[in-house]
Amino acid sequence: MRIIVDLHIHSKYSRGCSKELDLKNLEKWAKIKGVQLLGTGDFLHPQWIQELKRDLKEDDTGILKTKTGFPFVLQTEVSLIYTQDGKGYRMHMVILAPSFEVVDKLIGYFTSHGRVDYDGRPIFKIPAPQLVRELKEISDDIEIIPAHIWTPWFSLFGSKSGFDSMTDAFKDQKKHIYALETGLSSDPEMNWQWSELDNYQLVSFSDLHSYWPWRIGREATVFDIELTYKNLLKAIRTGEGLVETIEVNPNYGKYHYDGHRNCAVSFSPKQTRQHNKICPVCKKSLTIGVEYRVEELKDRDDEKPKNKKPFKHLIPLHEIISKYLGAGINTKKVWDTYNKLIAKFDNEFNILLNVKKDELQKVISEKLTDYILRNRKGEIKVIPGYDGEYGIPVFEEKDKPATEKPKMKTSPQKGLSDFF
Repeated sequence: MRIIVDLHIHSKYSRGCSKELDLKNLEKWAKIKGVQLLGTGDFLHPQWIQELKRDLKEDDTGILKTKTGFPFVLQTEVSLIYTQDGKGYRMHMVILAPSFEVVDKLIGYFTSHGRVDYDGRPIFKIPAPQLVRELKEISDDIEIIPAHIWTPWFSLFGSKSGFDSMTDAFKDQKKHIYALETGLSSDPEMNWQWSELDNYQLVSFSDLHSYWPWRIGREATVFDIELTYKNLLKAIRTGEGLVETIEVNPNYGKYHYDGHRNCAVSFSPKQTRQHNKICPVCKKSLTIGVEYRVEELKDRDDEKPKNKKPFKHLIPLHEIISKYLGAGINTKKVWDTYNKLIAKFDNEFNILLNVKKDELQKVISEKLTDYILRNRKGEIKVIPGYDGEYGIPVFEEKDKPATEKPKMKTSPQKGLSDFF
């Protein structure tokens, strides 16, 4: 059975997340998006785990189901902030579990290291090798996936707090790491440039903080498996049954380029090197993004490793409709068009991936149809995101912004000349 899966999400108990992020809304909007299996998010939080135990039914498959039968996998994310060899590191880890019994043991473990009641994504001072070793002692069926591995602030290889190799990060416990999450600001092709990652499966998930369809499933992984936790684990660990990933264009991610958002400075790696990593406006160090970091560590350019999975670039449908209508992404005009398409074609991924041109044109204009089909082919350029700012999709030549901002006291080149 081929399914689209999102295993990195959050709940209403995580900071900076929608207070409406409950199981009912997650199920509703997953179906509208076309996601067929979700992580639960935040199972360490005492209030959320009570709701999960109340509203999800467990069976011997390791897949939990709502009353209507929608499937979830027990999942959380933790933040590790610790010192190793005299240097500080900050890393986010996605954790999957096979049962409530194992989750109860995990709650006991993490509670012995700190609090779990203040945030759905709690912080611990546990070094990554220790975490992996001790979780594997609880159960080998616990899966640990380093999250959004390239983002600057909280990731495995981030420019601000990351490592330069898997061995440095996990020591002898790297043998228990099987998959890496690419994150919004990178895609598999970027990761293929570094032979260090050849033996790991690359997965993509949304890290959603709201249930809206431009967040849920914005990145996902496609599996072809009989839906059990064991089969899911096997696919993540070996690639058998892992079909492909669905990615946004990495320029869409909030940390693809380098820069300072407060200074409106966005640089390509080439321009960053020309400026010695210093912002020309405030004269402070730039936030170094994902593309620069990949260039820093890569050891090849065009070679595709054997047995690597294909991937697709897709921009969320709301972004496309918003650009077409010239209206905000959450406006009534955009929702009206979105809902009309969903009513006709069932879910967003079906629209983005499958519905034919002539069928689309019975419901929407030729121009909007063209936007959807160009998106399907990965032909939409995106002005790169930087320093916490999302990238901006560009559908028409006239939509390209100026490369300078006259309002600024100084007008640095913004990196667009390298992009267009």
